[in-house]
Amino acid sequence: MADVEMYYRDFCGFCARADRLLQSKNVDYQRINIWEVDGAKAEMVQRSGGRTTVPQIFIDGESIGGSDELFMLEAEGKLDALLNPA
Repeated sequence: MADVEMYYRDFCGFCARADRLLQSKNVDYQRINIWEVDGAKAEMVQRSGGRTTVPQIFIDGESIGGSDELFMLEAEGKLDALLNPA
């Protein structure tokens, strides 16, 4: 199983949407609240190459982007392979 991290904030519809998709895949993932964890937002921006919107999702340390990109990977049939590498 891949190592999945998601930076998020409370009351974010895109974050909730990404949460639901990851949960439907039975993926264990780390949720990092940028409002509650000191330095988390700066870390997210640095790791994502300057992106400031949430969610920001990382699979095995690689930035895949946000909710739209996560759903695009799902629609293209590529998400399962990223979440469950051989």
